[in-house]
Amino acid sequence: MSQPGLSHLNAAGQVHMVEVGDRPASDRRAVAEGCITMAPEVLALVLEGRAAKGDVLAVARVAAIQGAKRTWELIPLCHPIALTGLEVRIEPMADGRGLRLEASARTTGATGVEMEALTAVQVGLLTLYDMVKSADPAMTIGPVRLLRKEGGRRGPWEHPAVRGLAEASDG
Repeated sequence: MSQPGLSHLNAAGQVHMVEVGDRPASDRRAVAEGCITMAPEVLALVLEGRAAKGDVLAVARVAAIQGAKRTWELIPLCHPIALTGLEVRIEPMADGRGLRLEASARTTGATGVEMEALTAVQVGLLTLYDMVKSADPAMTIGPVRLLRKEGGRRGPWEHPAVRGLAEASDG
């Protein structure tokens, strides 16, 4: 039995991997996002495909996908998940100061894909950094956050900031 709110701790307070074998499989989806800020001239290099290491955006998308697929190897208490889909979008931030990376992970299973979406974002952003760090070592990664999730016992969830944006546009 786990402590309330902390599913990775048992009644004795010891870390354990959550048992999900008795849960019914359901369609699950999680969307996460993160940003990397950079000098305007470096952003131009990336967007115009002129970076010395090649197509930075393509490499970051592939890295994000690979990161999501290997989440269970990186995060000690994550279950291996058979992803049924992963979409990665990279676009300039609205303020023009860098790039926004969004990952949407899907599966049909007994546990969620939040960690896979978040890992995809982090690995994609780290790859962007690695590809152009020589041009701008002062790049900054963050914030990274879960935007929404669907499926499972608790049902849909949306980040409060996302809800606030939707409510503001409705009013």
